[in-house]
Amino acid sequence: MQETEKQLIERVRASNREAFRLLFEKYQPIVFRYVLHSLQDADTSHDLVQETFLRVWIHRKKLRPELPLLALLFRISRNLIRDHVRHYAVRKKFEADVPQSQQVRGDDPAEVLQSRILEERLSEAVRTKLPTKCREIFLLSRMEGMSNAEISKHLGISVKTVENQMTRGLRILRKLLRSYL
Repeated sequence: MQETEKQLIERVRASNREAFRLLFEKYQPIVFRYVLHSLQDADTSHDLVQETFLRVWIHRKKLRPELPLLALLFRISRNLIRDHVRHYAVRKKFEADVPQSQQVRGDDPAEVLQSRILEERLSEAVRTKLPTKCREIFLLSRMEGMSNAEISKHLGISVKTVENQMTRGLRILRKLLRSYL
């Protein structure tokens, strides 16, 4: 005899992992397609779907079996998508303001000197002014070329934490290097 959704939700509310796994297997593909359609990025979509189900598990005691679970999953994922898009726009704004290390082309000694000074100041600011976690994430992103999802997996933290730390680091660097921008 197959359980109804209400019975599964009641078991999830009672912290039954098997019931949660069954709900996850049933709804994960649907939620993934919904998020992927909005973001057009499979890695980020997987991360947001995991975050959606993580939030359901964390707040399982508040689940209401009489309400459709799919509607709740869509609402959570829609909010996560909105937050991700907002943070992405802010991060891009800050990234555009922080100069990237680049080779100076040409023979102008003033340009070469200015570039080296900027690189030294940037390196010093990253080394001495960024908080530890922020510095680690910044270096993985900028020096190792890792994506937010890769950094998230490498450090065992959420993509959202990576995004927040990058935004924080870029804000600090932009403020410190304002005279060079």
